[in-house]
This record gives sequence, C-alpha cells and structure tokens, in this order.
Amino acid sequence: MSPKSVESYTHDTRVFLLWAQRRKITDLRSLGRDEVVAHITHLRKEGRADTTLRRNLAALRVFSRYLLGEKLIDADFTADISYSASWKRLPKTLSSDEVDRLLSAPDDQTPEGVRDGAMLEILYATGMRVSELVGLKIPQIHLDAGFSIVQGKGDKTRLVPVGDLARDRVREYLETARSALLRGRPSDFVFVTRRGGGMTRQAFWVRLRRWALAAEIERPVSPHMLRHSFATHLLHHGADLRAIQSMLGHADISTTEIYTHIDRDSLRDTLDEHHPRG
Repeated sequence: MSPKSVESYTHDTRVFLLWAQRRKITDLRSLGRDEVVAHITHLRKEGRADTTLRRNLAALRVFSRYLLGEKLIDADFTADISYSASWKRLPKTLSSDEVDRLLSAPDDQTPEGVRDGAMLEILYATGMRVSELVGLKIPQIHLDAGFSIVQGKGDKTRLVPVGDLARDRVREYLETARSALLRGRPSDFVFVTRRGGGMTRQAFWVRLRRWALAAEIERPVSPHMLRHSFATHLLHHGADLRAIQSMLGHADISTTEIYTHIDRDSLRDTLDEHHPRG
C-alpha cells in the first residue's frame, strides 16, 4: 500500500481503539461486530464523509485480520459487516447556474484572478481532485491535443479530456498570468503563486470560497463539489457511467454508481413537477 494509505489506516485504527477504550473495552477479544458498527455509526453522526466511513471500515478489516493472524483474537470481528446503505451520504453538487456564476466570478484583470479562473474551469471540466489539480506540472498539460495526464491516487495515471472553454482559459493563463506571477523564476507546476511555488490545496480552498461568495452562492462550496458536479452533470446529459468512472479515476464502478442515485432523484423531481398526477 502507499505510504499515505498506511498513514490513514494507522490513524483510523488508533481512533477506533481510543473510542473503544473510552467505553471501557480494553480486551481485544471483546471487540465484535457491534462495536465496529457502533463506531462507524458514531463517525457518521459526526458528519464524516461517506468515503471516510468506507476507509475506516477497510482499515478495521485489515487490523482485524492482522490480529487474527497473530492469534490475538479468536475471530475476525469485521467478517459479517457490509457497508450499510444507511451510512451512505449523497455527494453535494452545484447546479449548472451556480457553476456558471462561480466560473465567471474571478477577476480577469489580475494575474491571480486569471489563474483562479483557469483552475476553476479545468477542475469542473475534468473532474480532477484538488490534489491532482495543484500537483499538475507543465508536461502533463497537452492543450493542442485536448487532454491532460492526471497523477491520481496510488500514483496511477489517467488521461482526461479537456474541453474547449477550459483549454482557452488555461492557455490564456499560461501565456499571460503565469509569467507575471513567476517573474522569471522557474517552476514545473502549472498553477503557481507570487512566491514562485505551486498553489497548495489549502490556499486554493480559500480562493474558492472567496469566489463562491462573489458568485452569491450562499452555501459552503468545496473543490470536491465541482468534481461531484462534473460527474452528475455528465450523467444527467447521457454520459456512459464507465466513461465517467475512467475520467474520475475510480478503481471500482461501485464508487461511481453513487451518482446514479442523484440522477434518480432528479428524475423523481421531474415526475413530481410535471406529471399531472405526480
């Protein structure tokens, strides 16, 4: 597993053990299905994302099997646990109108505004994760060919098409604002700051919130909402689920299928609104 996965699994396991300890469970052999389900449900009530809950359960599966192999427990306490539908949370998305307002919000009279506009445009156009966006380097962008090479989770790479509007906006940024920000300093990163380094996730998050307020979007907006909006809007317009899976970089189609639930909700709303007996 990647170092980041090891770190995440270790953290999740430690959190679970501390949770169990607070409930006076100090013997590993006392851990069972009920404790795992109660812990995941607790995290769900705290507002943790569906992906975080899945990762926690995966970490506990690995931990349980390790304990079993070391003969520290008598049975795998995660053996009969499946990820319950009641734990799932539908991803939050922006409407097409909200996306249009957000993409138009950055000030194109400043280098930072041109950069931010290009970042928002390509984020929505490709469905990249924010870590993939800020990690983009010049050799990964092929505007004339209309695609980008994305370095995803587990160092897996994938080709993602880039639409005309995003290409034009990124090209404008590369030809004007980027050099103004770098002021002669070298950098491999596509999106840079005035300090000459690459944009960070945290800094981009702050910039995104600023432009969301300027676009008069009242609810909190995150970079991942643009990724969810990308997938949802593609699905609404008839895109193939397998194609969306490939562009998002999901290893398993079941991860992508969450967007079909949103589509069904949309269909149900349409029926309720327009059918005479809806």
